[in-house]
Amino acid sequence: MEDTAPAPPRPFAGPVPPQSASPSAPTSLYDFSARTITGVDQDLAAYRGTVTLVVNTASRCAFRRQYEDLQQLQLLYGDRGFTVLAFPCDQFLHQEPGTDAEIEELCRTSYDVTFPMFSKVDVNGPAAHPVFRWLRGEKGGIVGGRIAWNFTKFLVGPDGQVIRRYAPPIPPLRIARRIEQALENGPAIP
Repeated sequence: MEDTAPAPPRPFAGPVPPQSASPSAPTSLYDFSARTITGVDQDLAAYRGTVTLVVNTASRCAFRRQYEDLQQLQLLYGDRGFTVLAFPCDQFLHQEPGTDAEIEELCRTSYDVTFPMFSKVDVNGPAAHPVFRWLRGEKGGIVGGRIAWNFTKFLVGPDGQVIRRYAPPIPPLRIARRIEQALENGPAIP
């Protein structure tokens, strides 16, 4: 058996600097892009300076009547720098089974939706859209950050930062006062 001497101790080089976030780590909603419901890639930086309400939607959900309230908010505040961004999702009891074209047609004809709609996405799990991974990280919910159901709403300020998260049963019109406050604060663009 061969004797080996232990390696000499390494000289102390000082404290290890903390790991900083990757330079490409997202810091606001504007760091993302998403495919629109008509198949066009949309850079969300186009909404910079706008108060947004990001919502995962489903046309067969018991909360689907919220489309009407979302449209009413769009009409009330759209000309003041507000928009709804809707992301259909089929992760909860298969309540959004249609194609993007079918979803768009239904929302336009049944609810007169004029706000931007995006292609169907996952909001939880390994295939979750990056927007929703970031939103969940910014404002966790009562189920450990996961999105519990369709029509979870994230109010995002004009600076692209999440102001508040709202549970699915909260009617969108109950958020109107918060939207007005965000609009009054004006664009705080970084």
